[in-house]
Amino acid sequence: MARRILVVGGGYAGFYTAWRLEKKLRRGEAEVILVDPRPYMTYQPFLPEVVAGSVEARHAAVSLRRNLKRTKIVSGMVVNIAHADRTVTIRPADGPDYSLSYDVIAVTAGAVTRVFDVPGVADRAIGMKHVEEAVAIRDRLFTAFDEAAGLEPGPLRRKLLTVTFVGGGFSGVEGFAELLSLARALLKRYPELSESDLAFHLVEASGRILPEVTDQPGQWVVNMLEKRGAQVHLNTTMKAAEDGHVVLSDGSEFDSELIVWTAGNAATRLLRNHTDLPHNQRGMVQVRADLRIGTDTEVIEDAWAAGDDAAVPDLTSSTPGAYTVPNAQNAVRQGKLLAKNLLRSLRGREPKKYEHHSLGVIATLGLGSGIFQYKRLVIKGVLAWLMHRGYHVLAVPTWDRKMRVLAIWLVAFFYGRDIVSLASVQSPREAFEAEAKARALSASRPG
Repeated sequence: MARRILVVGGGYAGFYTAWRLEKKLRRGEAEVILVDPRPYMTYQPFLPEVVAGSVEARHAAVSLRRNLKRTKIVSGMVVNIAHADRTVTIRPADGPDYSLSYDVIAVTAGAVTRVFDVPGVADRAIGMKHVEEAVAIRDRLFTAFDEAAGLEPGPLRRKLLTVTFVGGGFSGVEGFAELLSLARALLKRYPELSESDLAFHLVEASGRILPEVTDQPGQWVVNMLEKRGAQVHLNTTMKAAEDGHVVLSDGSEFDSELIVWTAGNAATRLLRNHTDLPHNQRGMVQVRADLRIGTDTEVIEDAWAAGDDAAVPDLTSSTPGAYTVPNAQNAVRQGKLLAKNLLRSLRGREPKKYEHHSLGVIATLGLGSGIFQYKRLVIKGVLAWLMHRGYHVLAVPTWDRKMRVLAIWLVAFFYGRDIVSLASVQSPREAFEAEAKARALSASRPG
């Protein structure tokens, strides 16, 4: 009887695990089931360009059902893992929770945005881990420009055009730089507004941004952002953001209409509280170098993990006890190795250890600007930006996505970025309901 392999999560690691298993499994050897509440895998390196309108939102999403043709896709969220019983509890969008049994589990649930208990943040801020969030950020900026153009200079206009990003990692800096580039470009279409109306704040708790690059390139990025008019607050935390009134630990206070929270990742509640699988103090699944769950002295049978939710030992690091960095580079490669190791295990062979030397780090910093570093080699500006685009158009899975992204970039090269806001799609019934209420009110009036 074929064994049932359950993949928890359809992000990078989960998608590539299932994708590779489909290609390598023999007919009848195993059944693969993937559980995720979203019907697509988000290609997160494109989210900053979705924010800036350089990539269409749909093109940063890779359909699970279209590309995983031999995998059973279950729409829902795994809310409990009882590995002792080989069962998970699944919560669908509608209907009651139900149990699903498995023989082998691969935990690739990813991570969630790390949120601190800052007054007002839960009510005002937007994350930047999903396509919907990137689209909302872009549309809110467009809406703010439209509203601000109809106002006289003053506090309300200033608030509408003030943007605050919290978190100076790659996600935060790339999103911040791309949105700043877009805002400055939009000024050409809004003669009522000027650069003095814009205020962009980047807040970082440590003394530097982009921790994956060395000090000098990181400082170059800060200087470049400040030359564009941004304010970078280092060694600073957000104390409050109630009603959009931002209070920072460095004494700064200002009103901000758009607040984007990118202050790192945290393990999901599933792994912190709802599983009998071992995890470390940060809530991440404890994983061996071969991606089996367990420690050097103990292996949890038929349990594997990879990606942002897994504490995978970094065999290339000189620091004892170091784990691999939770980024796309590692998640993709771990997903591919996880599939290979699952196959090796099914066929009675020993799994291989994960060891990957970084290919360097690269970031987009707005249209025509970027930074790349590999060891001591640092490339800045247009060349790094072209390298970023070239690398990611090759890395995004499936040829249809590659072609669609290239087509959008080609059109934008000749005609510029689209500046239409579709914020109304977030409340699609508003116009219909308003008309229905107006008709009802009209019908209720005598005569």
